[in-house]
Amino acid sequence: MDEQEQGPLAGFTVGVTAARRADELGALLRRRGAVVTHGPALRIVPLADDTDLLAATKDIIDHAPDVVVATTAIGFRGWVEAADGWGHGEELLDRLRGVELLARGPKVKGAVRAAGLTESWSPSSESMAEVLDRLLAEGVAGRRIALQLHGEPLPGFVEALTAGGAEVVGVPVYRWMPPEDIGPLDRLLDGVLAGALDAVTFTSAPAAASLLSRAEHRGALPELLAALRHEVLAVCVGPVTALPLQAHGIDTLQPERFRLGPLVQLLCQELPARARSLPVAGHRIEIRGHAVLVDGLLRPVPPAGMALLAALARRPGWVVSRADLLRALPGAGRDEHAVETAMARLRTALGTPKLIQTVVKRGYRLALDPVADTKYDG
Repeated sequence: MDEQEQGPLAGFTVGVTAARRADELGALLRRRGAVVTHGPALRIVPLADDTDLLAATKDIIDHAPDVVVATTAIGFRGWVEAADGWGHGEELLDRLRGVELLARGPKVKGAVRAAGLTESWSPSSESMAEVLDRLLAEGVAGRRIALQLHGEPLPGFVEALTAGGAEVVGVPVYRWMPPEDIGPLDRLLDGVLAGALDAVTFTSAPAAASLLSRAEHRGALPELLAALRHEVLAVCVGPVTALPLQAHGIDTLQPERFRLGPLVQLLCQELPARARSLPVAGHRIEIRGHAVLVDGLLRPVPPAGMALLAALARRPGWVVSRADLLRALPGAGRDEHAVETAMARLRTALGTPKLIQTVVKRGYRLALDPVADTKYDG
């Protein structure tokens, strides 16, 4: 199986913080070979009596938008019911009758019509990407667009409209809360801190803020920031999503088009480009997060083996002492025999024993090809 068949993300572990559309994003990543760690940073709960929704409703009644996008049936019904409860129901419906009303899919269309309204258009695909394409094709510069949010913001939707010159008014029918089960988010955070993740994806600013907040609560914020600045790639769907991270001095990567597909494509380019590639003992090895490509064939390596290989690859061709390798092993203690055990397993995992040479009484070295001593890829 060559690299193309096993996917450009084979050997890498990617964290997903999304609550909504996590399955879709995870499937896109796995299809390209990644191992996915899902730790939702949010849960989404309906608003009962909320000042933000009341303020957005009054704003729309007082200042007519050009377009209103209804995204979920339950959210649209909840908005109309809340407006009724505040005594603004008829004013809201009157306002919505006079604007371009886009409904995402049949269920939303049903909720719109049940409220006595008629949608201007609805995509056959139920895809917000199709709604966005239509809006951008019409031209959004100078237009005021009200977007009924349904929990975690739609990846890149607001960014794309804002970049096109629109004023976007969010209608928050749900609230973001910390997840009820914090375990998966803690496991994701532990993976980042341990260097077990190669990248973390963010599809909303609240999710990014929630991960930072959880790390702070655990007293691990400095370690998280250090990991995201150096070892672990932070990839955001767009610039709005990136703001909480950038406020802490973390450089993020963002695709040119603010969608899940381009986000995954960006990872497919960036992670392999960051992998260390070396000519060793007549072979080409590429060191990835939890695996090594040996002549294009993926060889999974246990964490202890990856720690040893990383230490050897820092100075390829040079002898690294057992004592230095012991320090590189996670939780190995003081017994240098642990190095020999882990080294034996590493050689077995690589399938090509001669890649790593034993130098008697001194340690081990990567058998870097002599002609490549000054030419290896750094």
